[in-house]
Amino acid sequence: MHSAPENHAGRRHPEHVVLDIGGEIGALIVHTGAEMLGVEVEISPTGADARRTHKDVLEREINGRPAYTAVFDQLHQGTYTLWVDDVVRAREVKVTGDSVAELDWAGERP
Repeated sequence: MHSAPENHAGRRHPEHVVLDIGGEIGALIVHTGAEMLGVEVEISPTGADARRTHKDVLEREINGRPAYTAVFDQLHQGTYTLWVDDVVRAREVKVTGDSVAELDWAGERP
């Protein structure tokens, strides 16, 4: 008997996020509204649109409240393009080494 695959985005993620940053490596957190739960957000270095990786928007908790985020870690410092459903959502998003950049999409229409 085969069990159905787990829907990773379908559950709350209470575990802490550990970011491996330092030197020329940084991270990016994209904050969204609940309507983007489970949506795949892709990222590519500026000028290299075909070199995409992705993260799902997951439900986490910040200060006891639900938070919907996509967390991109281990990014080389530079600028990036973010994609949703193969459409550019943001360009020239700057990531600096040894820090965490944040984008706030909460309240915006996807």
